Amino acid sequence: MKAEIAQILSVLHPVAEITAWLVICQGMLQSAIYLGQLLLAYQTLRDSPPIRRSDALWWDYGDVAMPIALLMPAYNEEATIGESIRSVLALQYPSFEVIVINDGSKDGTLQALTAAFDLKPVVRPHEQAVSHRPIRGVYGSPRYANLLVIDKENGGKSDALNAGINLSRSPLFCAMDADSLLEPDALLRAVQPFVDDPYRVVAVGGTIRVVNGCEVRSGRVIRTGLPRRLLPLFQTIEYLRAFLMARLAWSRLDALTIVSGAFGIFRRSIAIEVGGYTHGTVGEDLEIVIKIHRRMQEAKRDYHIRFVPEPVCWTEVPESLRVLGRQRKRWQRGALETLARHRDMILNGNYGRVGMLGLGNALLTDAFGPLFEVLGYLLVPLFWATGLLSVDFLVAFLALTFVFGICISVGSLILEELELRRFPRARDLFILTLAAILENFGYRQLNNIWRVLGFYQYLRGKQGWGTMTRRGFAKKT
Repeated sequence: MKAEIAQILSVLHPVAEITAWLVICQGMLQSAIYLGQLLLAYQTLRDSPPIRRSDALWWDYGDVAMPIALLMPAYNEEATIGESIRSVLALQYPSFEVIVINDGSKDGTLQALTAAFDLKPVVRPHEQAVSHRPIRGVYGSPRYANLLVIDKENGGKSDALNAGINLSRSPLFCAMDADSLLEPDALLRAVQPFVDDPYRVVAVGGTIRVVNGCEVRSGRVIRTGLPRRLLPLFQTIEYLRAFLMARLAWSRLDALTIVSGAFGIFRRSIAIEVGGYTHGTVGEDLEIVIKIHRRMQEAKRDYHIRFVPEPVCWTEVPESLRVLGRQRKRWQRGALETLARHRDMILNGNYGRVGMLGLGNALLTDAFGPLFEVLGYLLVPLFWATGLLSVDFLVAFLALTFVFGICISVGSLILEELELRRFPRARDLFILTLAAILENFGYRQLNNIWRVLGFYQYLRGKQGWGTMTRRGFAKKT
């Protein structure tokens, strides 16, 4: 019996070593990319001019800023839609219109809008430039000339955005969520790349921050705070790392592959040129950016897609594991759908830096990263415990999983404090530092498991968004 076990172990030993090497090498490559992102983001922020006051921005950009249409898809937003729109109507920007698209809500969203803004039917001539489900009615407000409400059959977020693109009349449009809050000067800050480089910039993304724990009054964040619950606190660190570090770095490399669906500004003509938002995907924000890259690269046109760290959009993040898990699995499905649809661009030099760097990174970190990491969680400790791997392999895996993860998270926090200083209180910084350490022990692993489950859902062809339960902005959370 012992001889048979020894023979089995001798066969499994090279398999265990190869598996461990694959997991560790993938982790080392991914960690090197994260470190490069952190350094690039730091350099970009250091090279940027000081953050300017709102009045100075208005003085410089108020006369030259292009008109913007804010597109707000809404589905079953009866409880918060009025407050959200009032806050948007009060934005500091010289010329903008707010287009709310009621995407076949089953609650009283349209009735709440009618009561809040005294809506009346209007005629809005438009072309069918991009496809969407039929429109049932168009409404305007006698009290707000720049507010337009579209009532249409349900077709999903991308379908609603396409309806907004068709009815908009501005050269730029801003895609945002109906349950998000923009800072008063967010549009002025986000439009700067379009003004500074009007012929080449085709899209700009801004920072999304976690509103849980902040004090909100009349649709405005009047005091920055931290969530009182652990789950949204971990997401605060995630958002800092994703936006301030990753997207700033990829923007500098001209390889930015995503502009957040919660807050992104696009040139309308380019969006129409690529057919608008794609139907049948849950990753519409990633998909339209990749379509723009494809179009511009194939046409050999000089263009830029930029990320600006200071325009801030506040969003409420999930506070339960069930809702957060649904969100992360959906994000993973959306990423895989887009990568599969544009697989010919990945690591293809004909698509420039976005093909080689941006999509190459997405393949490594979004498609294969979670699979390798979860595989490492399961097999490396098991192989070590059964004597198939030496302790060196276990130590290397644990160092990549925990030590380097902590360094990147804390590094993102230091970057935020050095350059933007959105958390002025020492107590908040201390709590965030603890969260940056603790998220690597359980939360990161759970996230990767959700992403693997999202991979499985993608392979099974699962569709749909699922229900996203929110508490609203009325109370600190």
